[in-house]
Amino acid sequence: MIKLKLKDGSVREVESGLSAAEIAKGIGMGLYKSACACKINGRLCDLRTTVAEDCDFEILTFENKEGRQTFWHTASHLLAQAVKNLYPNAKLGRGPATENGFYYDFGVEKPFSADDLKKIEDEMKRLAKEGLELERFELSPEEAEKLMGEKGEIYKLELIKKHEGETLSFYKQGDFVDLCAGPHLMSIAPIKAVKLLSCTGAYWGKAEEGKQLSRIYGVAFPKASELEEHLKALEEAKLRDHNKIGRELEYFTTVDYIGQGLPILMPKGAKVIQILQRFVEDEEERRGYLLTKTPFLAKSDLYKISGHWDHYRDGMFVLGDADKAETEEVFALRPMTCPFQFQVYLSRLRSYRELPMRFNETSTLFRNEDSGEMHGLIRVRQFTISEGHIACRPDQVEEEFRQCVELARFMLKTVGLDGDVSYRFSKWDENNKEKYIGSAEEWENVQNLMRNILNHIGIEFTEADGEAAFYGPKLDIQIRNVYGKEDTLITVQIDFQLAKKFGMEYVDADGSKKYPYVIHRTSIGCYERTLALLLEKYAGALPLWLSPVQARILPISDRQQAYAEELLAKLREKGLRCEIDSRNEKIGYKIRSAQVEKIPYMLVIGDKEQEAGEISLRSRKDGDLGSMPAQAVIEKLDKENKDKVN
Repeated sequence: MIKLKLKDGSVREVESGLSAAEIAKGIGMGLYKSACACKINGRLCDLRTTVAEDCDFEILTFENKEGRQTFWHTASHLLAQAVKNLYPNAKLGRGPATENGFYYDFGVEKPFSADDLKKIEDEMKRLAKEGLELERFELSPEEAEKLMGEKGEIYKLELIKKHEGETLSFYKQGDFVDLCAGPHLMSIAPIKAVKLLSCTGAYWGKAEEGKQLSRIYGVAFPKASELEEHLKALEEAKLRDHNKIGRELEYFTTVDYIGQGLPILMPKGAKVIQILQRFVEDEEERRGYLLTKTPFLAKSDLYKISGHWDHYRDGMFVLGDADKAETEEVFALRPMTCPFQFQVYLSRLRSYRELPMRFNETSTLFRNEDSGEMHGLIRVRQFTISEGHIACRPDQVEEEFRQCVELARFMLKTVGLDGDVSYRFSKWDENNKEKYIGSAEEWENVQNLMRNILNHIGIEFTEADGEAAFYGPKLDIQIRNVYGKEDTLITVQIDFQLAKKFGMEYVDADGSKKYPYVIHRTSIGCYERTLALLLEKYAGALPLWLSPVQARILPISDRQQAYAEELLAKLREKGLRCEIDSRNEKIGYKIRSAQVEKIPYMLVIGDKEQEAGEISLRSRKDGDLGSMPAQAVIEKLDKENKDKVN
């Protein structure tokens, strides 16, 4: 017999040698029929896994994130089986679960059409009714290569070669077999409702050298009602999608011959980012930060010292032949600012009395993101970030980290995103040590330090292995877009290694030389991503203080033009962003135009208002607010702007 500690804290004794599925069924958890996967000692496992030792045991259903991912991963295999049934010559690529569904990449002669997607969807539904069970088996690399070679699966053969010397797992359902690490459902029967959403192109490998495949996106649920609810939410999300709103309201645009992930900020978008940038820089200066301005590129020598050349080069834009960096001068655009700001610290020997030193910069960064990851302003290749680095003594780490988190929370609250975020403690992956620098002991020590700090601050957080920076653990402040996809908005990282690599010493009180800790942080994150999230949060109707045009003066006729210009001058004296609509149009048309453009206030003036020195005020939100003295309107808008009301 073995003892299992269940998620609710209770302990159960069960027979040894049983699978997770058999245990769930045998102890009457009431979850067996809806079980998708399990966790054994915190590790995600297949329900087929034999539980043979004392452990923490948890059954995961569609209600759990990992259970949902397992469900969708199985649905991606169902999609692949349906495609192979209908299009036998299609070549299998990858088919993972995503945060809100799944996709599978196929090598085909021509992209799938809408009619093709309907046929594939119908075939998936037919197969699901058969309730085929999934069987897991393992092969040696040689056996795996032989199997996939016989099937002509050229992309799977490429994946097999990357796992030379490793035993490889496969899943089989009916006559369909796929190379996959899993986990998966026990059968495809629970997949009761499926919808294929779209088909796009996706590169196999890097865009400049890879072949383009056809990627089919889909979603699936255990119940038809859940699918219906999800599709309704998708339709609502499309109306708030910053890609739609931002283009319609002329915040940004993209141009094919400029390149993917390189958006053009139009006057409205540029103005919002300027407002945010000024606000952030002023607040950081108030909190003791020193502003720097550093180069956009550097020789490979800098990145070799920092470790980016060895650990991050695939994500960088290299100018020249990277393979000749040992013998020739090769430059690269910066993916982050830390090694540049370190040079400010290194300009002279520092004393312990100078610490902490807080450097900030509005940094333009460049990262070579995969083409399939590009999305409007949320995922781009050139972006601007509120970056900062703090050099501090060990006894200052907790307080400086706390202040970084406090600053981030202040920024989130000010822009109105504080209720939409979650916190993730990102750690290293001890099973993939080559991705990181430093010893296991150093990593464990710093991770324990950071965990204690987070607990002292009182943050509720989840832990994620393998999400740390290569030089240290971090707190990621996560946020979801309207489609439910999660991205990192703000990070605070503890770096215990780069100061030593760069020789960033300070003279301590006893006269000895020591290396500081470095905290890498952003205060509002990537400005482009923040703008995208704000457009989605407010459906384009940004708060007054962030609106590129805060008020529009609407004269009813030419007779009010002089009065309108007088009002405009007074509003601008207060720093309010206003304009006059002098078009020869009816007042109703002008009001509707301002409403469509999401302008917070409309200042209507006719003969009566001009004579009385008043304004008929209309609010984007509350409609007609009636007439009031012009000075009262100016003071109202000025106060709302200064108070940063959301």
